[in-house]
Amino acid sequence: MEKIRIAISGLGNCASSLIQGIAYYYRNKESKKVTGLMHCDIGGYKPSDIEVVAAFDIDKRKVGKDVSDAIFELPNCTTVLCRDIPVTNIRVRMGKILDGFSEHMKNYDDKYTFVLSDEKEASKEDIIKVLKESRAEMLLNYLPVGSEQAVRFYAECALGAGVALINCMPVFIASDPKWADRFKEKGIPLIGDDIKSQLGATIIHRTLADLFKKRGVKLERTYQLNTGGNTDFLNMLNRSRLISKKVSKTEAVQSVLAERLEAEDIHIGPSDYVAWQKDNKVCFIRIEGRLFGDVPLNLELRLSVEDSPNSAGVAIDAIRCCKLALDRGRGGVLYSPSAYFMKHPPRQFTDDEAYRMTEEFIAGAREN
Repeated sequence: MEKIRIAISGLGNCASSLIQGIAYYYRNKESKKVTGLMHCDIGGYKPSDIEVVAAFDIDKRKVGKDVSDAIFELPNCTTVLCRDIPVTNIRVRMGKILDGFSEHMKNYDDKYTFVLSDEKEASKEDIIKVLKESRAEMLLNYLPVGSEQAVRFYAECALGAGVALINCMPVFIASDPKWADRFKEKGIPLIGDDIKSQLGATIIHRTLADLFKKRGVKLERTYQLNTGGNTDFLNMLNRSRLISKKVSKTEAVQSVLAERLEAEDIHIGPSDYVAWQKDNKVCFIRIEGRLFGDVPLNLELRLSVEDSPNSAGVAIDAIRCCKLALDRGRGGVLYSPSAYFMKHPPRQFTDDEAYRMTEEFIAGAREN
């Protein structure tokens, strides 16, 4: 199969895990015991068929370096899946700053201080030129939570270059009708918004909520608390950047409940930054409800996962589904993959429905 040519905005932990994973599965492509993939093959495409052809960042420790080196630079701290990454000969380009970082990260400590590159910021024309010259087919957005202006800037660049967009962050592009219409008008595929983990807090919380509904248990209140030590959690100490994140995570759970909860009865969101956890994310879920005869039930769960590889396991499928849309000449929002892979898609479905729809999409079914 031909390579799937991707560009990435934001070369943080999630991008690092994705790129390491591509190399990992390439080296194990002949093994019959490969684990950790939802799909080994999607439309004939394997994980090893994905190739990074352009990358953008604003951190001095990454800009100007080969992608294979930049993904291991601080403040990245994710688990190393594959250390020996082949040289890509793709230099990380200086991107556009805008609101792509939180001011409090500039002087946090020596290890996690944000070090802005002194290279000249890229313009919209610069980004579009790189996307075109690299022959990128799609752009993955991995910018930090709260980068509202910066995400929209890169979405404009994707439209300008005519490349598909996979919006992995909780800035509403695919779920905003105005943006969705623009991608549809240009015939450009769009998947978003806010990527789910392969087996993370959101998917487990949704599954438990759906189980309560199916078993006739009245769900009365619930919370989801998360702690971590990567730059994502450090960034989210600035609560002003969390508005869309909380909306995205909360709606992902509300959408599968038998009855929507009042705002005071549901709390879902990042809770605190614990530096020594690094890329480990610990999630605490509590659900209170009533069984037969109004007898009370309380459920508590603790989940510990490596955060960024958990995201990469879903991104690697989203990329291949996006490629299928390109091969088939389909543009606009890809509703089935968005519903299965993202927390805040334009249309919410149960996970069973979204899984079935995505399998039908992969098989060639057209979307409504």
